Amino acid sequence: MSNLPLSDIRVLELGSYIAGPFTGRLLADFGAEVIKVEPPDRPDPLRKWGDTIDGHGLFWAIQSRNKKCISLNLRKPEGQEIVKKILPHIDVVIENFRPGTLEKWNLGYEIMSEINPRLILVRTSGFGQSGPYKDRAGFGSVGEAMGGLRYVTGEPDRPPVRTGISMGDSLAALYAAIGCLTALHERERSGIGQVVDTALYEAVFGVMESILPEYVVLGKIRERSGNILPGVAPSNIYKTKDQSWIAIGGNADTVFKRLCCAMGQPELAEDSKYATHSARGNNQKELDERIECWTRTKTCNELLEILVHHSVPSGRIFTAQDMVNDPHFLAREMIINYEHPALGSFPMPGIVPKLSRTPGQIQHSGPSSIGQHNQEIFAQLLGLDESKLTKLASKEVI
Repeated sequence: MSNLPLSDIRVLELGSYIAGPFTGRLLADFGAEVIKVEPPDRPDPLRKWGDTIDGHGLFWAIQSRNKKCISLNLRKPEGQEIVKKILPHIDVVIENFRPGTLEKWNLGYEIMSEINPRLILVRTSGFGQSGPYKDRAGFGSVGEAMGGLRYVTGEPDRPPVRTGISMGDSLAALYAAIGCLTALHERERSGIGQVVDTALYEAVFGVMESILPEYVVLGKIRERSGNILPGVAPSNIYKTKDQSWIAIGGNADTVFKRLCCAMGQPELAEDSKYATHSARGNNQKELDERIECWTRTKTCNELLEILVHHSVPSGRIFTAQDMVNDPHFLAREMIINYEHPALGSFPMPGIVPKLSRTPGQIQHSGPSSIGQHNQEIFAQLLGLDESKLTKLASKEVI
């Protein structure tokens, strides 16, 4: 662990569900000592989200990997005092409560920074720590809606849809991790910490490309367009002979020429309807139909062999079954089997990104029991004796 890039960073994770804990997971993957706090009477609901085996959540095992877990009731003054005792030993605190919650518990940043001026507080919420909506409850789904992602997702003649994962939460976690690392870097110069304020809706809005100037400058509102980007062609999914789907991106002029050669129709690249980017965009539907007439004559594997040979970006639309059998996923260590104490050999997504000299590692699977590391943190780090711990437990503080 001492060779990992964040091994000198200790993190206290106070959040639950996805956005805050995902940020903690990203830091833990690169060696940060992440201490996750759960109320003894209200364990993180993610423990039971989705599919479970003998009560152990599959998502939880991934989201809490590499972390230590303590139980602590922050609603009780004794629990708040223990947090204050931990703070001098901490570099980063992560939380994703509604704004004002930490302050209600006498743990706002002003109090925290008095105890530890170098402390960085990473806060993720629906609408941020300021503004007229800051007190509203906000989940990732609402962030996706207000950030613009839901409106442009789906078919044009149908209502907006969601992606099959919690995209808003995950984007916010990524931004929060970037903000955390940026603040840690700045601290090397200033010697003091600061607040990293990430809003779910802003994290989504931040990846929405040029929808803002399209409206403000051109008066256009980008609409749902299914599997295409209007005016960018060919870039779509196409049915194959064996009833699977293949994604092909041939919209660049040089790539389109190679695609035409792969199709055995090099003359299409010189056709005035397809010869330029704008021409292909204007004739997008017709061009996609031509391409699918070709893809339907071959299996997906046959198509991939031809397209790879001609250097045309392409790929089968993968399910999890495809991923676990794919040689590239395996070669890049994107599927790592780790021994879980309750689940046995457990497959996890690998670590992103890859660092050449100090890559991240999966050290252990997520803590299976609540307060699994109480003894290590409370006794060894804080020096609390057994009688004190017994008294705290009797009061349901831990």
